[in-house]
Amino acid sequence: MTDYGHDLLFGAVLVPSAGRPHDAVAAARSAERAGLDLVSVPDHPYRPEFLDAWTVLASIATATSRVRVFPNVANLPLRPPAALARAAASLDLLSGGRVELGLGAGAYWDDIAAEGGPRRSPGEALTATREAVQVLRALWSARGRVRTDGKHYGLYGAAAGPSPAHDISVWIGAVGPRMLRLTGEVADGWLPSVPHVPPARLAAGHRLVDEGAEAAGRAPSAVRRLYNLSPGAQDGFPRGRPHDWPEQLAILTLESGTSAYLLPAQHEELLRVFGEEVAPATRALVAAARARPADGEGDDTAGVAPAGATRGSVAPASTEAPGADRSGTATLHARPDARPASRRRTHAVGGAADGLPPLVAPTPAPAERLSGEQLWEETDRPTGPAPDSGQRYAPARRASAANLVASHDQLRADLARLREIVDEVLAEALAPGDARSGLRELSLRQNSWTLGAYCASYCRITTVHHTREDEDLFPHLRHGDPRLAPVLDRLTEEHHAIHGVIERIDRELVGWIEDGPAARPEGLRAAVDLLTDALLSHLAYEEKELIEPMARLGTGW
Repeated sequence: MTDYGHDLLFGAVLVPSAGRPHDAVAAARSAERAGLDLVSVPDHPYRPEFLDAWTVLASIATATSRVRVFPNVANLPLRPPAALARAAASLDLLSGGRVELGLGAGAYWDDIAAEGGPRRSPGEALTATREAVQVLRALWSARGRVRTDGKHYGLYGAAAGPSPAHDISVWIGAVGPRMLRLTGEVADGWLPSVPHVPPARLAAGHRLVDEGAEAAGRAPSAVRRLYNLSPGAQDGFPRGRPHDWPEQLAILTLESGTSAYLLPAQHEELLRVFGEEVAPATRALVAAARARPADGEGDDTAGVAPAGATRGSVAPASTEAPGADRSGTATLHARPDARPASRRRTHAVGGAADGLPPLVAPTPAPAERLSGEQLWEETDRPTGPAPDSGQRYAPARRASAANLVASHDQLRADLARLREIVDEVLAEALAPGDARSGLRELSLRQNSWTLGAYCASYCRITTVHHTREDEDLFPHLRHGDPRLAPVLDRLTEEHHAIHGVIERIDRELVGWIEDGPAARPEGLRAAVDLLTDALLSHLAYEEKELIEPMARLGTGW
């Protein structure tokens, strides 16, 4: 398993149609509202049905304030690297450091030649790409007059500059073995596409990139791995509907090292789902897996399913705010009992003399309550059958139980982030300086509507988590052990009660926005406090009752 540890990025590939010239810019605004990190457009200068990529990118950069923009990928044979370097640096300066550079060695050679461009052999394209990267780096980083020698591209006393606002990344769209090794040697990222490099071939490509990096004395982790997705097609990826995607993308990150995903989509709703649901759920799964002990000691959370699995591979989907802290170890404000999974004690069940690791222990609910309200009476909660002390559990079964706790840890962390933002907004502590820079990392703006959008995203994923349990896990456990029926019925009732509090928060946010903070702070605070008490209590009860049955019976996924 190769995980290079990069933060996850999510973005879109937008079609710059000449017939609908404003669509790409409008879609870029939607992508930014959805919390996506990257917006790209293909670069086919020989196709008149497409607008010029750099002109569209400049318009997108003007119409947005946060997303990074880049060509996916720039057509090197028709874009000399010196001009490309100055164009990218100029837009980077104008956009405040939001430009990256996807670079392609060339394809569609007949079309390139028809416009006066070169027709290159694979070897010539390789050499030209190497020389182009040298030219780019020299013009961006040097001062004064610079020289680089090359057969296809060189600088012969050219004046360097302008210097970009930040270090522009060069992401090469490579397929062949030699180009992949060159990517590892000179580039900042590898950017393949599903139709050309399907998931089954990614690992081999990563190895070649790694070989190139190591031969050049670079760490393989210095090269980010990006991926242009292609859902919906017969051989596409990811498979299924968007709610099926987070597990597939998380597995690809953990097993192949891919850390940036670009969706070819222009529809506002699909961009919203990708940014507000798929991205945070994927980040949560990856963060939970990264937080586990590498050697499997403590809680046994090894056993992620092989790449290509679509269900049951990693923990059920939860969320974190796009761009939020991704360490997976966030703790609740004033709630020290919410320990990350990597520090949690384990049950002594299923791991005695046989040496098998024990089951992960449930997280207890905090003793302190924040709300004077109570959704249910906790003393009448039913309990399941006592575990058999002699029961032994296979590694995959122990892992599925541990994944329940890992997904709950992400829900707890997300709840903590929600409480922090509510505290800051209601206290009017979001000054334009420190507060804005901190919230930018959460892809939130410092106003009421984005607070509501964050709550909506968090609450939606929480509901998805509960729905999945009600419709998939619970029937499987009920069939496997009918004695669990009272517990499962109670958990389902609590799911519905929690959903009611979520709807109440939504109503309070709408009222708070309409009436102003002075009129409704108590209602919003009370609703969030009640959600905190109810959710933490529910998660603790669910873990206490289901960890052992899940290890014994599996999940049914």
